[in-house]
Amino acid sequence: MATTDMQVQGSGFDRSRLRALVPVAVFDIAGPLAVYWLLRAAGAAEVTALIVSGIPPALGVAMGIIRHRRIDAIGSLVLFGIVAGTVVGLATHSARLVLMEGSIPTAAFGLASLGSLLTTRPLLYRIALQTRGGDRGLEARLSQPALAHAFRIVTLVWGVTFLAEAATRIVIVETTSAGNALLVAKVMPYIVLGALIRWMMWYLRGVRNHAEQRAAVPQAARPDPAPVGAQR
Repeated sequence: MATTDMQVQGSGFDRSRLRALVPVAVFDIAGPLAVYWLLRAAGAAEVTALIVSGIPPALGVAMGIIRHRRIDAIGSLVLFGIVAGTVVGLATHSARLVLMEGSIPTAAFGLASLGSLLTTRPLLYRIALQTRGGDRGLEARLSQPALAHAFRIVTLVWGVTFLAEAATRIVIVETTSAGNALLVAKVMPYIVLGALIRWMMWYLRGVRNHAEQRAAVPQAARPDPAPVGAQR
């Protein structure tokens, strides 16, 4: 019976995760690519097609704001990139510069992560608290020395990885066609983000388990107190 319940819960989790991925696939990946290729096939200029391809992601962010009544960090970065790309495209008429706009928020997040290491609360620590709505119990757990140090490591890894991603995207834009660069620009961020999240969960789980084991060892090693009747 327990196995059946776990299977049902697992399938429900998988379905909810798939439902969460549908807007990403539609608005952030398939939508921009479809708009770009349709406009290019209709004879539109590269810059025009790239600018208009920013409409589906903007719609996705708008729907998220309406649904949750707030904008998260990722939505802010997406909107910033769209606005920056539009302004650059209209001002320079350069497709490569429009494609590089995605590297701006990515690099900004990487620098913000590394800069936050100079504070007592690194950026990924703050994001963890924000996603849980300021949970005081979570804040107390995250304040433990082992987890606090772990979040500094996590923030360092995220910062370096995002800077590396931004540099990689610039190289790709400079060395490939606009269509291929757009494909990479829309897919690569989610691959990198997914890998970082999976690594972070694995790493933090290991740190937490290790801390719990260390806390349990002294208590288990203590000898049982002698029975009251045996004391003299």
